[in-house]
Amino acid sequence: MSTKRDYYEVLGLQKNASQDEIKAQYRKLALKFHPDRNKSPDAAEYFKEVSEAYAVLSDTEKRKIYDNYGHAGVDGKYSTEDIFQGSKVNFEDIFGSSFESIFENVFGRGGGFRFGGFDFGFGRERGADLVYDTEITLEDVLKGKQEEIELPSEIQCGDCKGTGATPGTSMRTCSVCNGHGQVRTSRSSGFSTFVTVQPCNTCRGQGKIIERPCSKCRGTGKQKGTRHFSFEIPSGIESGEYRIRGEGESMSNGMSGDLIVRIKVKQHDKFKRDGADLFYDENISMVDATLGKKLIVPTLEGTEKIDVEAGSQPNTIIKLKGKGLPHQGSRGRGDQYVRLVVNIPKKIDKHQRKLLEELQDSLNHEE
Repeated sequence: MSTKRDYYEVLGLQKNASQDEIKAQYRKLALKFHPDRNKSPDAAEYFKEVSEAYAVLSDTEKRKIYDNYGHAGVDGKYSTEDIFQGSKVNFEDIFGSSFESIFENVFGRGGGFRFGGFDFGFGRERGADLVYDTEITLEDVLKGKQEEIELPSEIQCGDCKGTGATPGTSMRTCSVCNGHGQVRTSRSSGFSTFVTVQPCNTCRGQGKIIERPCSKCRGTGKQKGTRHFSFEIPSGIESGEYRIRGEGESMSNGMSGDLIVRIKVKQHDKFKRDGADLFYDENISMVDATLGKKLIVPTLEGTEKIDVEAGSQPNTIIKLKGKGLPHQGSRGRGDQYVRLVVNIPKKIDKHQRKLLEELQDSLNHEE
């Protein structure tokens, strides 16, 4: 569910890079693309991209998850706040005592900070997460699926058109924060600058004051409603929780929550799954196992021909290479394994018994 570039590609490193190599390369790129040093229009986005890559790869646990599951694994377990807050010590390790001045850390009431001049939301009010449950089939896992859903949402009030003020009236700019919605105080210490940012208590962070609130929405400018949302369930996905950033409950002058998608892959009536591999049981008679036979077995994409060799034993496994599921977060596909289940008849008639006894005698003589 992500279009992010590979973190190793972002930093220009191989997947087996050491922590010292990751640290050195990040320091080089961070100083190169920091907006205070680099005035190109793309510098800010590059800086954020390399900083996020370093925040993940410099943390042993996050790096392990990323190496195994890619962006889906990291995004499914950590929020942006978790990634940067948890890796703060790694940034300090690189830049030492100049960490604050280089990155303009802003410590707010919630322990938040601005990172490289960019607000990653720590200490800001955040909307609630929304949860969506869905079941998908193995065929969906093979091909991926586009999911279309309706989410509860706040929509613009029809009476006040979202202003929050009674129709025909207006709002005035807050004189305390001058319309910014925040009150900032700065304190300098050596090379570091600490900036505390707090919501304005007078206007409650809105920047404007409503003299006569709308009676329908009570000054919020919003009403309860629904919104249409679509997202792609990627091929190869497994049952679990996956997080889509910013698609949860919205929050005025704050951060939107996330949409947590809980996916359950249904059991298939023919195939069992183990990661990207599929397993299928094919019932054959003891005669076919003895003499050999050509069979047609099902796959998720149709059918496939297999050769049962003469003298095949019960539980013989035949591999269909590349007929499994896509690997989650990486290229290639797993395999399908066909297990031969040899059926032994529970009842036989006299003629059949006689034939088997003759066969047994013949085999005994050969020994």
